[in-house]
Amino acid sequence: MRDTCGSKSIFGKQLPCPYDGPPKEPSTSTRNILREVCGPEFSSGPVCCTHDQLITLEDNFRIVDKIVSACPACKNNFHDFFCKFTCSPNQGSFLNVTSTQTTNSDQIAVKSVDFYVGPQFGQGFFESCKDVKFDASNGYAMDFIGGGAKNYHDFFEFLGEEKDLGSPFQINFPSTSTPSFTPLSPSPRNCSDNDLASRCTCIDCPSICPVLPDLPDVGSACHVGLLSCLSFTLILTYSIAVVGFILGFLIQGTIRKRRERRYERLALSGETPTSPRALVGAASLDDHNADLARGLIDPVETVQPKQYKLNTLLRKFFYKLGFNTATYPMLTCAVVFTFIGLINIGWTKFDIETDPVRLWVAPNSETRIQKDFFDEHFGPFYRPQQIFITSTDQENHPVLSFEHLQYVSALEKHIRHKLVSLPNNLTLDDVCFSPAGPGSPCVVQSVMGWFGGSLDGYDENTYKDRIERCARSPVECLPDFGQPLAPHYVLGGTRDANLNTYLDAPALVMTAVLSSSLSPPDPEQQQTFERAAEEWERTLRVFLEEVKIRAPTEAGLNVDFSTGVSLEEEIGKEGNTDVRVVVGSYIAMFLYVGLTLGGGGSGPSSTRRASPNNANRWRLHWRAAISWLRSYTLTSHTLLALFSLVLVLLSISTSVALFSLVGVKVTLVIAEVIPFLVLAVGVDNVFLLMGELEHAEARMMSPTRTTHSSRHFPNPSRHNHHTSSLSSYSSAPSSAYPNPSYLPPPARVALTLSLIGPSILLSTLAESVAFLLGALVPMPAVRNFALYAAGGVMINALLQVCLLAGVGMGLDARRIEAGRVDCIPCISLPGQISLPGDEDDRDTLNEQQTSPESGSGPSGWLGRFFRRYYAPFLLRPVVKAVVLIVFGGIFVAGIIGMQGIELGLDQRLALPASSYLVSYFDKMDQYFDVGPPVYFVVRDVDVTRREGQQKLCGRFTTCEKMSLSNILEAERTRDQSQTKSSSHLADPAASWIDTFFAWLDPEMDTCCRVRKRDPSVLCRPRDGARLCRPCFEDRDPGWNVTMEGFPEGKEFVQYARWWLASEAGEECPLGGREGFSGSVAFGKGPDDDEIVASHFRTFHTPLRSQSEFIASLSSARRIAESISESTGVDVFPYSPHYVFFDQYLTIASTTQMILGLGLLSTLIITSTFLGSLRSGGIVTAVTGMVVVSVMGMMRLEGVSLNAISLVNLVMAEGIAVEFCVHVARAFMSAGSGSGYGSAKGQKERDERMYIGLTSVGPSVLSGITFTKLIGMCVLGLTRSKLLEIYYFRMWLTLIIAGALHGLVLLPVILSIAGGAAFPAQQEADEEWMASAIRSGYEYAPFLADDDSVASD
Repeated sequence: MRDTCGSKSIFGKQLPCPYDGPPKEPSTSTRNILREVCGPEFSSGPVCCTHDQLITLEDNFRIVDKIVSACPACKNNFHDFFCKFTCSPNQGSFLNVTSTQTTNSDQIAVKSVDFYVGPQFGQGFFESCKDVKFDASNGYAMDFIGGGAKNYHDFFEFLGEEKDLGSPFQINFPSTSTPSFTPLSPSPRNCSDNDLASRCTCIDCPSICPVLPDLPDVGSACHVGLLSCLSFTLILTYSIAVVGFILGFLIQGTIRKRRERRYERLALSGETPTSPRALVGAASLDDHNADLARGLIDPVETVQPKQYKLNTLLRKFFYKLGFNTATYPMLTCAVVFTFIGLINIGWTKFDIETDPVRLWVAPNSETRIQKDFFDEHFGPFYRPQQIFITSTDQENHPVLSFEHLQYVSALEKHIRHKLVSLPNNLTLDDVCFSPAGPGSPCVVQSVMGWFGGSLDGYDENTYKDRIERCARSPVECLPDFGQPLAPHYVLGGTRDANLNTYLDAPALVMTAVLSSSLSPPDPEQQQTFERAAEEWERTLRVFLEEVKIRAPTEAGLNVDFSTGVSLEEEIGKEGNTDVRVVVGSYIAMFLYVGLTLGGGGSGPSSTRRASPNNANRWRLHWRAAISWLRSYTLTSHTLLALFSLVLVLLSISTSVALFSLVGVKVTLVIAEVIPFLVLAVGVDNVFLLMGELEHAEARMMSPTRTTHSSRHFPNPSRHNHHTSSLSSYSSAPSSAYPNPSYLPPPARVALTLSLIGPSILLSTLAESVAFLLGALVPMPAVRNFALYAAGGVMINALLQVCLLAGVGMGLDARRIEAGRVDCIPCISLPGQISLPGDEDDRDTLNEQQTSPESGSGPSGWLGRFFRRYYAPFLLRPVVKAVVLIVFGGIFVAGIIGMQGIELGLDQRLALPASSYLVSYFDKMDQYFDVGPPVYFVVRDVDVTRREGQQKLCGRFTTCEKMSLSNILEAERTRDQSQTKSSSHLADPAASWIDTFFAWLDPEMDTCCRVRKRDPSVLCRPRDGARLCRPCFEDRDPGWNVTMEGFPEGKEFVQYARWWLASEAGEECPLGGREGFSGSVAFGKGPDDDEIVASHFRTFHTPLRSQSEFIASLSSARRIAESISESTGVDVFPYSPHYVFFDQYLTIASTTQMILGLGLLSTLIITSTFLGSLRSGGIVTAVTGMVVVSVMGMMRLEGVSLNAISLVNLVMAEGIAVEFCVHVARAFMSAGSGSGYGSAKGQKERDERMYIGLTSVGPSVLSGITFTKLIGMCVLGLTRSKLLEIYYFRMWLTLIIAGALHGLVLLPVILSIAGGAAFPAQQEADEEWMASAIRSGYEYAPFLADDDSVASD
């Protein structure tokens, strides 16, 4: 080939002429151009090209050089390749013209040729260019010069393809040569060669990048088979312990049986027994030795005073509180409601926090500070509106069919031009992100961008070629906003898929970007923009909701979308659904409490004296039913139950008002959880109070009273010889119905509160302290919850002991004595009417009413079950052993399960199940192949000085070896050699400083140009060469790769501002306006010539799971820290999702700290109130086991560790204490026991455990357990996955685990190793103590004599 022979059309490129003659010597001017363009190799000898061909070749090189000039090896290989193709004198040996064509000048020109190239040169040429970066697009030069080729065959195919922006004729590259041709195969230049004509920098040549230190292998945890070493060790240890425990138990049983047989033989022979069992229950046991043994085990008890003063003080306090509040109910209500009313003024300061950033990120969090810095200097992040379009029948009607594209085109046109919001008539152009400035095209990433926004001119055949061409070479199909659209931006599921053709893409992706036109905008302008953007987004949302419904039937397409306002709106809908669930739980709780506490009478008895005839029998049954109904209406406590729920609501209201007053905002977590929490805790105390009151009334209604309460001994008849009349305390009228009480209502309430008040105080303190420890978490959502929860629990407990116990229970007792009907107290029922012949029936009824085991409350069937069956069964030695083994296994399983807990919170769970965003997120995970952007922000470095520039740049010889750009590239390429991503960086970083310096290169004579007459004026793109010259032309020292002649100081700032305002286009693709306008932040005011910060942009790999999002933040921080350490520059990473995932980097340690401090506080409080470090330690250990059980189930339940589950774990710790402390305190209050380790001590602990378990066990089960279960059952009906998974499942596990540990494991451990009880005199006759307290003097200790003990 030689010379040119015209073109195909007027505007076409010149075509070469076929020529088979010898090469010719060029003219001097042609030789000079040839030497300048193709190098010294063509300094002499004939050539096969002309002057016009060289001019065209030079123009083409000038375009390519602007893309690849950063890497000399690639640039020179490119020049050498086409110089030889065009001018080589040996052209005929490797080039064959295969076809010709007639041009518009009627000349014969080349139509196609075969170009034979050796594979060595082809591979070397490709290798030298494949890693060259093009910063403006965050991509590669190969995307522009090679169509994104992955091998040299594809590269050559792209270079030889006939197209408008490429070769004007077809160049084929046969893979095999014929004998008549010799492939062109010069030695290719390598980017790692040492000569300056080849050597590239690390950015464009990974093989010369610095070697980064190896990262620790986080996946090399110790394993034994499929088990972790910890799991294996726990299972092995547990198995050995169980086997040893069983063997020890069997050996102990064998030894005991032998001793018993020996003892029997000695007893039969008349000798003195020496077996320890002979002394069980005897008064001759050496108490001194027992005390010594106890002191060795529990040193706290050796210094315990004869009276535990704290317990005495608390009982005195609660007795006086109960007596005074019950005696003066109106005064109490006035004082309490006045105080509560004043606090509720805080509702005027009520505010809800909805900003996710302020909810989940602490104000002083490093990530929060970094986000604020980024927003201040670079502007808030964009607001993306995204649509996924898929076919309803992809196999037969793919989404990229021409009909579907026509529908998508119409949809996009409507969104772009016809969608107008109300009331301000805003269009997309008013709110979109325009990189070239106001009035320029909007950024809308869509497949229609490859078609210029319209399918006009395309048909069912030509559109396919267009898609394939644009997908392989996006630079040839630039959209109106000027940035190349890589296929993974607009075609879903194509980046890593093995597709035969891009037409098989399963989804289309359309993304419209909204942003303020100023970067960064001032605050007022930003607020105005956000209001306008939200208005247009709501209009878009309404329109797309209609399209989503119509598209499947109209076009066979599924449309899934998200707008900037979608997430907040849909979460708001979910909150409205939760309100109904909360109300339903309250109603269910009310019905349960009202029915359970209601009715102290039994049902009609079937045990009647036989009647002589059926008429009398039916008459007796009818009268019995009437009597039961009358008794039920009197003794039910429905009003009291309703009052307790009102107090719960009042405590919640007061807690909200109190903390609103001090500026603590309410969050969605608080609104959803606090009502359940306070309700559950509050209702529990109602059952405890009523249960204790029933015990007291049952004992006082008994015809014979013992000086020792029947609640303290399994067999009350043991001490019937100790009786005392309490009639002097009774002020009830003799005609009151039912039987008159021995104590007036205020005294009964006072007595009840003195007994159960310390237990309520203990549980309230333990729970509140556990919640308050949550305030140590800097996360506002958790901290605010902790404060509200602690406040609600404490306020509720205060209202219950003052109003519910003192006022409510006191008035309810007076109502019963006055014979007034529950719920309708204005109705008074007459007393029992005596009829002839009814004496037997009345005696039977009276027997039922006075029986302590009658009723439906805790003292009814549930109490009988605990006394007769459960407690005796649980305290058997064999059962104790089984319990310890089983719960030990549960504990081990919990620890093993904890190891699999994942971190994160899938945002789909916060949405209603029917939300359109659920399918959108599913499509995004499935099809979106672009990761979130990440910015490495640089501050506190003077980039106007050479030293600062060299710390950041990467494309020049004097850049630091471990500069920011070099480290980012080394980290990105690190992943290419590993199967698992460690840096999570997908694309090359956009280095603004390297692109800026390349823009100054005078060889890029169409980029930086100034006026010849006034160099202080930058030329516009349309200004001709006659008026302008390159900025650094004839500069001394000149522009070179050593950076010696680069600008500094104010000159640097001036050129940087020019570059950031220059447009990137075909003439100069290095302009900074489109790709880098927001990358540099200048100072404000007097410091406007200072560059205060800049960022280097790249993208994460596609992130599909919560663990990948967390890992991306962790790796970005690691990279930023390594850059700061290497360069001394302050660098931090920023991505929009970092601020939400920052919590997960420390949530594991935060969880350990909070739960650990909670257990420590539980130990201190319970040990103090129980008077025994050993008993407090047991309660704390069992509480910890409950939390471990809950955490062990989290993985099986699909619960991840996040702020919500952390809140639930804090609640679990507090509520677990409630399951345990009441039983523990009842155990400690059940009389004095003997020392630990003696036979007598073991028997005494079993008795105390029996008393404690039968005393409060029914209330714990019916009140604490069943009330929570009912609330959770209602919660299980929710349609919210968030409530179902994080509240229903976790709370259900907590309730079951808490009940089992508190009512099964704790009694067993206390019966084996519990501490010594309070001194016996503190649990002496309650009524006598009450009289002593009211008389104002101390009572003498009352101790059981030896006879009473021996009577056992």
